[in-house]
Amino acid sequence: MKRAKTIFRSALPAAAALAACAAGCGPSGDAPRAPKDVRYVAMAATRADVVSTIAASGTLEPEELVDVGSQVSGQIVAFGVDESGTEVDYCSPVTNGTILARIDDVTYLADLDVAKAQFAIAEAAVASARANATKAEVDLERETKEWERAKALGVGIAQSQSDYDAAEAAYKGADAQLGIARASVASAVAQVVQAKAAVEKAERNLGYCTISSPVDGVVVDRRVNLGQTVVSSMSASSLFLVAKDLRTMRIWASVNEADVGGVRAGQGVSFTVDAFPGRTFRGVVRRVRLNATLSSNVVTYTVEIDVDNADLTLLPYLTASVEFETEAVRDALAVPSRALRYTPSGAPPPPAAEGADGAVWLAPADGEKTPPRPVPVKVLLNNGSLAAVEPIQKGALAEGARVVVREEAAAEGKAAAPSSSDTAGSKNPFMPNMPKPPRRAGPPPG
Repeated sequence: MKRAKTIFRSALPAAAALAACAAGCGPSGDAPRAPKDVRYVAMAATRADVVSTIAASGTLEPEELVDVGSQVSGQIVAFGVDESGTEVDYCSPVTNGTILARIDDVTYLADLDVAKAQFAIAEAAVASARANATKAEVDLERETKEWERAKALGVGIAQSQSDYDAAEAAYKGADAQLGIARASVASAVAQVVQAKAAVEKAERNLGYCTISSPVDGVVVDRRVNLGQTVVSSMSASSLFLVAKDLRTMRIWASVNEADVGGVRAGQGVSFTVDAFPGRTFRGVVRRVRLNATLSSNVVTYTVEIDVDNADLTLLPYLTASVEFETEAVRDALAVPSRALRYTPSGAPPPPAAEGADGAVWLAPADGEKTPPRPVPVKVLLNNGSLAAVEPIQKGALAEGARVVVREEAAAEGKAAAPSSSDTAGSKNPFMPNMPKPPRRAGPPPG
């Protein structure tokens, strides 16, 4: 107990001496951290494309999608055959005119036969009307001669008044009959036109029983089955969905109103899809649609992006994570953006250089105890993670140079393993208190 008290008293002068030394170290009383106390974390400058982007999401769709329907009602009795010789189904390649399906045409064949029969009757009626018109012309010619003779004789001894009136009436009646006959011919001709139109309609309806592809493409969706009845009422029934050409696709991206000002036609786009992780695809902005959408007080615009899918890798309706390239610097000397925000602790700011936007600090070589050296640079483009820079002094910063991004305290050395006495006094308070085993008694004496 007395020894401990002595040690405490002797420690007071030593503590005062240490405090005085710490207060007097350094020219101004503040001791800067020595380089050996700091470890610099550096990354290499590289050659890269630095791109500033706007992020959005969209859906991949075929450039042109044709909804093939039916204009007539009936039962599906058969499907067509695609280019490979198999029945038309999902993903079947088809060409313009390929038969996709057939509808039962018995009723429409009967309608066509009726229309053709009506057409034949109308043509016969025209022939009959023309014959009647010819007869009326002959009758009128005869009655005209009789009337001319009656007028020449006049009313007298050779011709009575009644005969004169009868000749005049016969002439006028024949003239009226000719008019009626000619009207009948015109009516019969109109009936022929009507019957012909009915035949064409029946033929067209019969043709609608065969569903053909209007374009070259791929069947994306088949919406009917064999034996299903198609009912066409106010609108055509949808039977197949055919993508015109999957080698060119389109993304419909939704862009926020705050970012749409940076999007323009012809702009380059990069995008990824979850189906092919690690692969980046390219596209070009086609146009920005003007019909904005308001949802939860957020205005968004639809942007159409043309995508080349020559290898048919991309599938319809994939969700695409899109990045619009608003600005880019190609093959530039690039450093991490953090390097532009770093300044060594306690170091004065680097001297100002004409045309410089900031500075990066070159890390000392391995084994050197010197502080980092500043290099003024001009920032060409900074996208938040990578910055394209150009040193003010030519050659001051080269590819592969290590630039400091942060610093941290250097370790003094490996900590010694804790002794049993240390661990005993620093027991984890969350560990359960285990009962101690009873102390074994020593061997009996003697």
